[in-house]
Amino acid sequence: MKTNMGSYDRVARALLALVFIVLLLTETVTGLAAWMLGVLAAVLLLTSAVSFYPLYAPLNFSTRGDKSTTH
Repeated sequence: MKTNMGSYDRVARALLALVFIVLLLTETVTGLAAWMLGVLAAVLLLTSAVSFYPLYAPLNFSTRGDKSTTH
């Protein structure tokens, strides 16, 4: 698995996930929307941590600065 996320993409995803987590912890969002935000926050954190977004791969897309990850 080649990384396909650049630094800005990773930071933006992590910050957005943290915003979602704060909304969940402060109970600003509840019910089904809270579950959906929780799952989305987990996905954002996971993809940010591993620097790989699965949807980018079949699209041959990368937010990294170098072009070595695309063929």
